[in-house]
Amino acid sequence: MSDVLNSNYLLVYSFVALMGMAMGSFLNSWVWRAHENIRIVSGRSICHSCRRRLAWYENIPVFSYIILRGRCRVCNGKIPAHFFWVELITALLFIFNAWYHLAYVKDIISVCFFAHTLLVVFLIVIFLCDGLYGLIPLDVSLAAIVFGLALNLLGRSASLSSMLWGALAAGGFFMLQFLLSRGRWIGGGDIILGALMGVWLGWPQVLAALLFAYVAGSVVGIILMKLKKKKFKDSVAFGTYLTAATLLVSYWGDELLKWYMGLVR
Repeated sequence: MSDVLNSNYLLVYSFVALMGMAMGSFLNSWVWRAHENIRIVSGRSICHSCRRRLAWYENIPVFSYIILRGRCRVCNGKIPAHFFWVELITALLFIFNAWYHLAYVKDIISVCFFAHTLLVVFLIVIFLCDGLYGLIPLDVSLAAIVFGLALNLLGRSASLSSMLWGALAAGGFFMLQFLLSRGRWIGGGDIILGALMGVWLGWPQVLAALLFAYVAGSVVGIILMKLKKKKFKDSVAFGTYLTAATLLVSYWGDELLKWYMGLVR
């Protein structure tokens, strides 16, 4: 594994990091413009406060935020902090994904690597939309399902029956909650997200993702209530936990599943 950390791969990781920062910047803009009903092709990035078009040197991922100290150069309005974090974390996820495929799959130019990168992008969009606006975008989730079916079959990382059973299990689980609560517990977007999880992770790995999401959501919820940041009846952007769990299990699904099965025996 040490051979994928040496200087020979420095150029690869540097390129991947730049692509990650650029993708993070694009996703930030895409999600915000979609929420504000601004066309993504309507021109260069603009300031969120004064709506002024930004110069190229104000729109360098990660670095512009640091240099400008999180504020617009002209109106001094605050630049949302999540813009910086999304760009940085996307870059780190891209680097990790490259390292993982070099270390374990031994191939970075493959359908599997492309599929994993695309999954990261889809999950970041869903995480952002649910975390910021409390909405899981139906069109993004459906697109992710279609790409997941196609790429997993091409890459032979999961059988069709495994994907369908996974989608039925997770989607059906959320559908049942939706019907029992008449939409009070979860929204329709969670049902489609459940199907997305099943398609990308397959059966039974999707079970590990659901377990991890519920455990993480419960622990974080208890901590926030103890800190008086949330009340028991407050709504939770559960899609953020589901996307994080999906990403985690996409790398270590078998190991997590074996660990869980060892606990219940």
